[in-house]
Amino acid sequence: MLKIGVLVSGGGTNLQAIIDAIEDGTIKNGQIVTVVSSREGVYALERAKKHNIPHSVIPRKSFNTREAYDEALLGHMKQNKVDLIVMAGFLSIVGDKLINEYKDKIINVHPSLIPSFCGDGCYGLKVHEKALEYGVKVTGATVHFVNEITDGGAIILQKAVEVRQDDTPQTLQKRVMEEAEWKILPEAVNLFCEGKIRVEGRKVYILDK
Repeated sequence: MLKIGVLVSGGGTNLQAIIDAIEDGTIKNGQIVTVVSSREGVYALERAKKHNIPHSVIPRKSFNTREAYDEALLGHMKQNKVDLIVMAGFLSIVGDKLINEYKDKIINVHPSLIPSFCGDGCYGLKVHEKALEYGVKVTGATVHFVNEITDGGAIILQKAVEVRQDDTPQTLQKRVMEEAEWKILPEAVNLFCEGKIRVEGRKVYILDK
């Protein structure tokens, strides 16, 4: 059973999707051993509490540098013997030390079809605002490995979502979560836990799928 650490910063809907997938048997070989928030008082911590999952707050603002914060996160993950780190709506940028120590073992979900509408400063509702401003007919979500480039790691899974003519950023955000993020994030976690992912450079190969 692989040990999963989940990093959160907000409401925790993607965390809930992973919890549900573990409880219904979709994720067969993984368990969440720690949920870490970068902020106090977020609802994601309540979700962890409801499911008796150990949870902590390591506030970004308590550290003067990204490197110091990175050390704290790394120490926590090592202490909990975490095998896979999942960034589920985590708004802080992780540093090189954590990325190098957990190479191809940190995954993130982003609410667009990367390489569209991604990178520094492109997160949350801003992604959907940009998609609507550009006039795309299709958007979606991407689960990818985390590297030193924001949203730049190898892509594991993507799922498309139609953009409707009457969409607002809020309605599009909701539908992308429901139709894409909450489906492909647990699927990617399960593939990792089952040992069905192989990474070669920028390409991810799904084995026996």
